[in-house]
Order: sequence, then structure tokens, then C-alpha cells
Amino acid sequence: MAQKRVVVAMSGGVDSSVAAALLKQAGYEVSGIYMHLWSDHNLPPTISDLEHTCQILDIPLYKLDLETEFQRLVVDYFCREYSRGKTPNPCIACNQHVKFGLLLEKTLEMGIEYLATGHYVRIESTPDGYRLLKAVDITKDQSYFLYTLGQRQLQHLLSPLGELSKEEVRSLAAELGLPTSSRHDSQDVCFISNNDYRSFIAEHISPKPGEIVDIKGKVLGKHDGLARYTVGQRQGLGLASNEQLYVLKLDAANNRLVVGTKDQTLHNVLTASGLSWISGKAPKKPVNITAKVRYKAAEAAAELRPKDGVAEVCFIEPQSAIAPGQSVVFYQGDAVLGGGIIDAVLH
Repeated sequence: MAQKRVVVAMSGGVDSSVAAALLKQAGYEVSGIYMHLWSDHNLPPTISDLEHTCQILDIPLYKLDLETEFQRLVVDYFCREYSRGKTPNPCIACNQHVKFGLLLEKTLEMGIEYLATGHYVRIESTPDGYRLLKAVDITKDQSYFLYTLGQRQLQHLLSPLGELSKEEVRSLAAELGLPTSSRHDSQDVCFISNNDYRSFIAEHISPKPGEIVDIKGKVLGKHDGLARYTVGQRQGLGLASNEQLYVLKLDAANNRLVVGTKDQTLHNVLTASGLSWISGKAPKKPVNITAKVRYKAAEAAAELRPKDGVAEVCFIEPQSAIAPGQSVVFYQGDAVLGGGIIDAVLH
């Protein structure tokens, strides 16, 4: 019987390296593929370590230049959303359009059945279809970033790290003598040096100063351009006040930054659109779920009410700093139901 073939998206980090090793041990015919996405001399080189890793694993390494597509689908989107007063999530856009869009299509065009990554998630095949589940190591779970996957993608995806902890992955890398075994985890956004959002935004978006106001419209000061702020931000506002003030809203229509107290950052209800469902179908009636309003937020109990392509999420307890433009992801137990882009908070 011919070996099943798999391409592993390899970044040069420990996770994708160990994913490739595990799949080879499991009997797959494994190839690595490196996507060149962004040219920045301030970011550390990874290709030499990656080539060494593939030599150790005795697997071929392909290279795919997607910089033009990455610029259009991820970087331009990132800048555009910030300029509109939104808080984008470029990692989700990259997963949706690049890794599990362009790269998966390339994999299938090559006649290879599977694409694998080093994401910490689990994919389960059931009689009712594929399910996307949280990783066993909940501290590393990355299911939040993958809610846009559907049945067509999941049938071709492998996630060999979903049952492992990060410590186990590093231990396996050390046993195999991989140069990535002690490498630090990658930074949050791959195209921004040192996670310096403000400098990157300043280089790509012309600042348009405006007023800082409270919720009643009273002018408290001046801002340096809405793209430099995000909902929930407390530091860097440049305001003198007897109480701590937080960003409540980026009012792009009026170029105003709305600030208020910590209590005023709390909301019970949000709406979201651009919905994706793992099963391919939205629930037909309201369902009880837990939801995350950003990657590092705790899951919170809520009722999900989908209707006509929009979801209303009603939380049992108020949530802090819900940012339009970010993703809200819906869970039932370990399973991801889907998610969408936050449009607004209602109350």
C-alpha cells in the first residue's frame, strides 16, 4: 500500500519541526514547505535552521513565495481595519486566506492529500463530519485562530500536536537533535518587529489627530490618530484625571477617541457578522455556549442567537473591552462551533 503523503507548513520553529517528525514516524511520506511571506531585515532568519531540520529528518523542503498575496490579504487588511477604527486579528486572516486557503490549494494541486501544521488543536472525524477541538494542553490551545475552517478544509488537515504539551514537544525536539528545540516561541504577529504595533502603524497609516472625549461628548484632550489606540487601552492616553481612564470606543466617523472608567468598559451583549461554522451550518435556534472575545480572554458563558447571517451573543456576566474588529469564537465543551467578527457592543 502506498504511503499517505503530507506537506507540513514549516516556519522554522519547534512546533512545525516536531509535527513533521511525528508524521514521518507515523508512516507518512512527509515533505516540508516554507512560505516566504514578508521581507524584513529586523526579523530573525529561519531558513537556515529549517533546512538543517529537514536534513536531520531526511525530508524534502519546498519554498513558496506568497509575499504579494500576504501583503494584500493580511498586511493591507491589518492597516485598513486600524484606519477604520477597528482592532483586526491578522493571524486569523492569515490562517483563513493564506495557510488554509492558498497553501492548502497548492498542496491539493500537487496531488498531496494532507496539509499539516504545528497548531495546538485536535481534529476529529465523526459520522456527522469533522470537529475542531481544543488542544489537550489548554495553555497552548490555538483553536481560537482556526474557527474559519470548514468541512472541506478539515478533511485534508492534520494536527499532530493536539494531544501534546509544549514541554513534551520541546523534549521530542531535543531527543531528535533538532536545532529548534530551545528556540523561543514566535512573536504574536510575524510581520511586526518586536511586536511594536505603534511603529508599524505609524509607518503605514498617516495619523489624523482628533479629540478625546468622555461618553457625554466632553472634550478631554487630543489623540494622535485612532489607529494608535485599541479598546480597553489604559496607558498612553496623555490625560490628567483623578481616576484611571480606558479607551471605550474608536469613533471613526467623527475621528473621536471615547474614554471612560473601567466599569464603562463592561458589556453584556455583542453582535458579530462574517460568521463561519465548523459544521457548515448555523444553529437553527438560540444555544448555550461559551465564547472568547479575544485570544487571551477567558471563555465566558453566553447564549448565542444567530439570525440572518448575524449573531447576537448575550453573556451571563459582563465582559471587559470588547473590541469591534476582533473575533468572537463560540465553543461547546472542547468543540469549536464557529465564530465571527465583532461589529458592535449593545449594552
